[in-house]
Amino acid sequence: MKKLTILIIALLIGLTACGSNQTSSTNKTGSKKLMIAVIPKGTTHAFWKSINAGANKAAADYKTQGVDVEIIWKGPLKEDDREQQVQVVEGFISQGVNGIVLAPLDDKALVRPVEEAKKAGVPTVIMDSGLQSDQITSFVATDNKKGGAMAADRLGEVLGGKGRVIMLRYAEGSASTTDRETGFLEQMKAKFPNIELISTDQYAGATRDTAKRASENLLQRFGNDVNGVFASNESASTGMLLALQDMGKAGKISFVGFDATPQFVEAMKNNQMQGVVLQNPFAIGELGVKTMVDSLLGKHVEKRIDTGAMMVTPENMNTAEAQKLLNPPV
Repeated sequence: MKKLTILIIALLIGLTACGSNQTSSTNKTGSKKLMIAVIPKGTTHAFWKSINAGANKAAADYKTQGVDVEIIWKGPLKEDDREQQVQVVEGFISQGVNGIVLAPLDDKALVRPVEEAKKAGVPTVIMDSGLQSDQITSFVATDNKKGGAMAADRLGEVLGGKGRVIMLRYAEGSASTTDRETGFLEQMKAKFPNIELISTDQYAGATRDTAKRASENLLQRFGNDVNGVFASNESASTGMLLALQDMGKAGKISFVGFDATPQFVEAMKNNQMQGVVLQNPFAIGELGVKTMVDSLLGKHVEKRIDTGAMMVTPENMNTAEAQKLLNPPV
């Protein structure tokens, strides 16, 4: 009898302790902490650092509302390492995170792990770059095709509607940059029939070093026949700018790029770039996380959220709207 009494008391103590732990791990909504994995394409570029800042801002906002959200930030070391990004997704599935916010390196290679996450009860919001799957909660990004068309409008305007143009692509399988390149080509052909597109099939690769080599090859190949250039992302634009500067062609060839860095600001001041199409990476990170958390809380979320873009030029770069995008929080 005495042993039975001791056993009952021990069980009661254990139940009380469990109840105490459960209470301490819940937030004001009555739910446990939400662990959100945010997976960029890479971690070194200013663009991804700003997305990280936006994601952290979203988590902080929820905490003021009594919703405990923790961001786990992890991406591949290189922006062309598809296999590592797949492994990162799979690792978060096995950890049992509540949701994933992913910028897929490849619109096909990341389909399987995202669908595996769905089967495991881990939903995914896609940000920045699309994915060929209907198993996602939402897609948060710039309208990249429209952004490419904006670049074509600017370059065509600067060239006066005539000349010879090179387009430097980013990487195969990257849906966001492919859309920009498609938008650029379609707009250029439709609106500026007297502009000849002399090279549109070369890829910059994942780093500014590979982009610089690809740019140098193009500029050496076409020499003085080139009047204008478009590059479709931050690293490709950086590599092209460096090549133009090293070869003494900066300012002589009209150049429109994509995304923001301090280098591009200086280049526009020095008339070495005629414009950059700017996304809002802070908003992409913030809305990516907020969309995921709202979905987990049972709220309605849109399947497609456009975070907008702006054509920033030397003429408008000092406006408040442009400065906000040129100097994003990181």
